[in-house]
Amino acid sequence: MEVKILGVGCPKCKALEAKVRDVANQNGIEIQVEKITQIDKIMNYGIMMTPGLVVNGKVVSSGKIPTTEQILNWLKEN
Repeated sequence: MEVKILGVGCPKCKALEAKVRDVANQNGIEIQVEKITQIDKIMNYGIMMTPGLVVNGKVVSSGKIPTTEQILNWLKEN
C-alpha cells in the first residue's frame, strides 16, 4: 500500500508520519511511505493546508492529524 505524507517538514507533518507508521505496524499492515515536500507537488493534490495524507492515490485528510481510528480505517479500506 502506498501512503504519501504531504508537507514541508513541520512538526505536524512529522507527527502524522510517525502516527501512520505506528498504526500500520501495530495492525500488521504493510505500507510504503513517501514524503512529498515540494510545494508545487503538494498543490497538485488540491490541498490548501498541510499535513496531507494520501492513501493509494486518494487524499483522505488535510490540515490536521487524524485520529488513530480514522487512519486505521483508511488503511484497511485500501
